[in-house]
Amino acid sequence: MSMDYREYILDHYRDPRNYGKLEHPDVHCEDSNPLCGDQLGMDLLIEDDRVTEVRFQGRGCAISQASASMLSEMIEGKTLEEVIALGKEDVLEALGIPISPARTKCAFLGLRVLHRGLAIAGLEQPQEDEDE
Repeated sequence: MSMDYREYILDHYRDPRNYGKLEHPDVHCEDSNPLCGDQLGMDLLIEDDRVTEVRFQGRGCAISQASASMLSEMIEGKTLEEVIALGKEDVLEALGIPISPARTKCAFLGLRVLHRGLAIAGLEQPQEDEDE
């Protein structure tokens, strides 16, 4: 990759992948980070235990929106088992830069929305919220 990670994050922020809504999603969830006002919604289509399409929409800081864009690329085409196994370390690895404690809720908003949506749809056991 020719660009550094800060440029990569800004690229995902300015040109988010999989941005938008799905007409009839199998999974939908929305959440926000009240500390900074970031908002995010995510839609998934699931066929044969696999995420076939993902879309997200929202607004907020570069970290929250870029991490959601990166996460959308990570999960499209994956099995539910693979998606459920994704965690905070996967998001941090995708971002590729150290995230301050104040920005972790921004970075993990997409992951939280993803897991809550799967839990609401009955596809994953609900996870306890922990301090991020």
